[in-house]
Amino acid sequence: MKKLIFLLTLLAALFFAAPVLAYTVEKGDTMTKIAQEHGLTLDELAEANPQVKNLDRIYVGEHIHIGKRKNNFNPPKQTSNSNNVSRSKGPSNANTEQKENYANKLKLTEAELDLLARIVRAEAQTEPFEGKVAVADVVLNRLESSQFPNTIKEVIYQPRQFQPVANGQVNKPADQESIKAVQAALSDMRNIAKGSLFFYNPDIATSRWLDSRETTIVIGQHVFKN
Repeated sequence: MKKLIFLLTLLAALFFAAPVLAYTVEKGDTMTKIAQEHGLTLDELAEANPQVKNLDRIYVGEHIHIGKRKNNFNPPKQTSNSNNVSRSKGPSNANTEQKENYANKLKLTEAELDLLARIVRAEAQTEPFEGKVAVADVVLNRLESSQFPNTIKEVIYQPRQFQPVANGQVNKPADQESIKAVQAALSDMRNIAKGSLFFYNPDIATSRWLDSRETTIVIGQHVFKN
């Protein structure tokens, strides 16, 4: 009888223990996507998976260690308004297809997406969500413009363009809202900045050369310009 009780106790402990999760890579998965869906930063996921030498190259069927799921994290699969981006793998609507086509067209790497989210956090941390998306839009607009370099890294690190590059703020990790803003900028909110190539806060700007350029939209404290 004691052996039976011990066995049942052991099985219950195994059943209710907090699981250490291993995720199996599916078609369309990226390290950034897996990290976001499990409440991790890209750096945390990379640290937990030293066997992944190239974060831009994972394979279907590969096992990715994601540790214990955070109890306070709500996966971004739930969509209650336009600020959330669906990550469903099932049949998609036109917006989801447009998002995937545009993201595939740019062929951004995991490192580029992370850098884009970091500049969004650094430039627009206190701005509303729409303002964060608009900052990402400006970077993407520059990427597509013949007036600017043709990679995310070169656009962001172009001299005298983004103050967070000069003061080091761009090196701090992106927060979840900035990551979501980048996702939105690559999908249904792609043109929220209306083609803008510049933005600034006129209340604190020391250079006034943008004052004379055409204003496209004002979001929060930022004025966006062509």
